Amino acid sequence: MQIGRPKAPLKLTSEERNELVNYRRRRKTSHGLATRAAIVLACAEGLDNKSVARRLQLSNATVGKWRSRFVESRLEGLLDEPRPGAPRKISDDQVEQVVTLALESKPEGATHWSTRDMAKRLGVSAMAVSRIWRAFGLRPHRVDSFKLSPDPLLIDKVRDVVGLYLNPPHRAVVFCVDEKSQIQALDRTQPVLPMRPGQLERRTHDYRRHGTTSLFAALEIATGKIIGQIHRRHRSLEFRKFLDTVDANVPAALDVHLVMDNSSTHKSPMIRAWFAKRPRYHLHFTPTYGSWLNQVERWFALLTQRQIKRGTHRSVRDLEKAIRDFIHHHNRDPKPFHWVKTADEILASIARFAQLTARDHVAT
Repeated sequence: MQIGRPKAPLKLTSEERNELVNYRRRRKTSHGLATRAAIVLACAEGLDNKSVARRLQLSNATVGKWRSRFVESRLEGLLDEPRPGAPRKISDDQVEQVVTLALESKPEGATHWSTRDMAKRLGVSAMAVSRIWRAFGLRPHRVDSFKLSPDPLLIDKVRDVVGLYLNPPHRAVVFCVDEKSQIQALDRTQPVLPMRPGQLERRTHDYRRHGTTSLFAALEIATGKIIGQIHRRHRSLEFRKFLDTVDANVPAALDVHLVMDNSSTHKSPMIRAWFAKRPRYHLHFTPTYGSWLNQVERWFALLTQRQIKRGTHRSVRDLEKAIRDFIHHHNRDPKPFHWVKTADEILASIARFAQLTARDHVAT
């Protein structure tokens, strides 16, 4: 026996049914809207409110509310209504002032704005300034660096090196060669406290220096394997010894292509004479300030991140052993870096940045 006023049948058009089903299935639909769609679809099956509430584990009042809202306003009745809140305190003019001030001026006695300084200047809260900065992607407290290459042969060198990466020659091996010099053996002034559940590893901010060493490395781009050699000094003599090691590790039948930067160590008379006696070697120089084109620099970043930066070394010998262990571990399962950008894409990106930089320079 049904108690209370009987509910009129709830009927859906095909478009409404499809939209409600989409509300339930879409991942980006909010949980509340998906629940309301389920209520309406169940009611459209002819079920009363109590039956729908039991099926969906909701209260009778909730089912009754959204059934009535749908009957009155159809699909739009299921959407959230604007909620009351505190009136807006920041006007559009004040937002414009915050953005303009951050972009076009500096505070007195400082190089950049802080939220408190700007809030005091404009008579708003520091939190309001912070929200406006986030909305417009402004970060006056942060700074980034850049360096455009002045190399007159920039285009030719980019095409040469990138072409070597994307289309390496047959019967040849390609190495990216460079040195990581002046690597410091650093030891903390107090013992490192190990990581524990809920607690980070802790170390003192100060350290003791125990000397430096230099790593000469050649990255084989096809395999990702590293040929490394450590020397206490960083001169052409040490670089020549390293080249002897590279030469001994490459079969005599193969040509050797080396990607290097313009360091004086790589162009001394001793090194020129070494290459002159070995015609199978072909040199490819990166542009001035273009070390990002040399793939071995990426491997140096891995070495720094995983071994040197957080390492504790009480002597240069300890540091050198740690570097050798890292190279040995890397070469057990080497993986090459995958170069994807073409020379045209790189040059177009440089051109866009140069135009933007020139425009900003003229504006200032």
